[in-house]
Amino acid sequence: MEILITGGAGYIGSTVASACLDAGHDVVILDDLSAGRREFVADRPFYDGDIADGDLIDRICAEHHIDAVVHCAAKIVVPESVSEPYLYYENNVGKTLDLLAALHRNQVNRLVFSSSASIYAPNADFVVTEESPLAPASPYAATKYMMERIFSDIAAATDLRVLSLRYFNPIGTDPQLRTGQQIEHPTHVMGKLLDAWLEGSTFTVTGADWPTRDGSGIRDFIHVWDLAKAHVGAIEKFDNVTATEPAVAINIGTGAGVTVKELAAAFEEGTGRKLDIVLGPARPGDTAGVYTVSDRAASLLGWHAEFSIAEAVRDAVAWLPRRKELLGY
Repeated sequence: MEILITGGAGYIGSTVASACLDAGHDVVILDDLSAGRREFVADRPFYDGDIADGDLIDRICAEHHIDAVVHCAAKIVVPESVSEPYLYYENNVGKTLDLLAALHRNQVNRLVFSSSASIYAPNADFVVTEESPLAPASPYAATKYMMERIFSDIAAATDLRVLSLRYFNPIGTDPQLRTGQQIEHPTHVMGKLLDAWLEGSTFTVTGADWPTRDGSGIRDFIHVWDLAKAHVGAIEKFDNVTATEPAVAINIGTGAGVTVKELAAAFEEGTGRKLDIVLGPARPGDTAGVYTVSDRAASLLGWHAEFSIAEAVRDAVAWLPRRKELLGY
């Protein structure tokens, strides 16, 4: 199959592209390079542009036989979404609607959507399935929730079919180090751990009074390569999964809840270096977190997570010298 990947020059999109190529599929990348890197698409068909550019989508569809779209392009920083909600709704919702219109015009009807576990309502045991209540706590999460609802409505009225993959918390790097986290100082927890490890600086646990077993937030940390392979499963099982239901949501997680303090301890064990760890307030838009116990990904996609936290730490650290070689920092 030939797969159009929006945001395919970014961390997750480029890793998904590698997994698709390894599985024998062709990829076409669309990215405006606002966060992605040209180095990640040097050996891949690439279009530099905006997902809302209908003429560009028409051109891509004329020049390639697009069988399905993996839609990764989005703004994703939770605190930024709280301070700049208009930017997030315009980019993540408004531009996706423009993309959908262009895809519909070109009769491209298979869409795999990068959704998020942040849409789930916090609950007492932090465990969720796809049927759990939804209550996005930030504008970023709300954009994912809104798009899932929009997809459902459009799919009910047209030939559009959608698999929404609700990501939990990707960490690690493509084990072959083809691409990786391209942001020099990312705001997510693994990025902060790597910064503290590299610089000898303090790692701050943001939020230490959540009602979890150790007070820090709890997450379902998944190796990004496992996440990428889930997309391959979604593409290859797409028609079977959507045969009776045109819009389906699937959690993509390990099924294990790990707290931020536990991740920091695993990072210290994996690197052999103690970190200076302090406790701080939660960031705007943060929640205690959730993890999934669903088996829907296994039953529908034939997928399950294979990598451990230790392996994710190993690959994240291995990426750092490769990043310096490839990106210069």
